[in-house]
Amino acid sequence: MACLVARSGRELQRYDNLGRRQVVGCIPYRFKSCSDGSVGDELEVLAITSQKGQARGMMFPKGGWELDESVEEAASRESLEEAGVLGNVEDGLGKWNFLSKRHGTFYEGYMFPLLVTKQLDLWPEKNVRQRIWMTVDEAREVCRDWWMKEALDILVERHTSLQQ
Repeated sequence: MACLVARSGRELQRYDNLGRRQVVGCIPYRFKSCSDGSVGDELEVLAITSQKGQARGMMFPKGGWELDESVEEAASRESLEEAGVLGNVEDGLGKWNFLSKRHGTFYEGYMFPLLVTKQLDLWPEKNVRQRIWMTVDEAREVCRDWWMKEALDILVERHTSLQQ
């Protein structure tokens, strides 16, 4: 078994031309299973707690985009490190500028859908985060970040238009 360890430090961190830290995240999703065992068309998304716990709200996996990786590689890595899922990173949902409550500085955030193909039992941040599969409506209710809610709405809109 390979040893999975989350990256740490900011030596390779990317910043935009205005000095904003660039972060990348994913909305891990799957299609809900029907009672007959078939796969339906209703989306379920995977939300995670912050490292400080569920009382601080839930979010989707996200973290720093580093100089030695593509934006898609960063999105995939964050989903593995924080939520313990692997999958296919799809076309981006958008770019947001937001104020970090913790640091009081502006960040530039990119979000991607991640169609989950594997959920691991062990992952780097298993001991500091919880992960919960939920409906889109539940995720909208518990997600603490406005920009992640907007990304979720874009994902839902995209899948709705594909079904029609």
